[in-house]
Amino acid sequence: METVAEVLEDTSSKIQKSFDALKAQFAGLRTGKASPALVDGVKVDYYGASTPIKNLATISTPEPRQIKITPFDPTVLSEMNKAILAANLGVTPQTDGKVLRITIPELNEERRKEIVKLAKKQAEDQKIAMRNVRRDANDAVKKLEKDGKISEDDLKQGLDKIQKVTDDGIAKIDAELKAKETEVMAV
Repeated sequence: METVAEVLEDTSSKIQKSFDALKAQFAGLRTGKASPALVDGVKVDYYGASTPIKNLATISTPEPRQIKITPFDPTVLSEMNKAILAANLGVTPQTDGKVLRITIPELNEERRKEIVKLAKKQAEDQKIAMRNVRRDANDAVKKLEKDGKISEDDLKQGLDKIQKVTDDGIAKIDAELKAKETEVMAV
């Protein structure tokens, strides 16, 4: 990278990826209501290939506490059932021969607190990742100044901008965590 702008662009991109990763992790956390994202990570053994369940079926939520999985190929229904059980999601699917239905049980207070604790850990991991991105970006800008490609003023401005991008990313994570915590603790 030759300029502060390139370093800043790279930093912004990486911080956004960290935030997107956190949102994906949060989508997989089970709350009291049904969400197709709960089964997004489930892979089914389909003719010898490990295939994401969303590529093999239509996933919908006909009721607030139920996920309905309708496979495109009904012969794979039993494999889907096994994959969901093996994924250890804390749910047991029921089948009627054509579709799988997953009823999401009510969460007790203890389980809600465990989920919030897990969400906080995931958020902290992404904050650490963002801080590592900031450190790398700061090092890159300092190297540009050391190599004589930018001035000392550009260095200071670059470091300030990198810090602002990092602070904004961490603020977004905190807001997302607060929203997830509220969602999980709602009865």
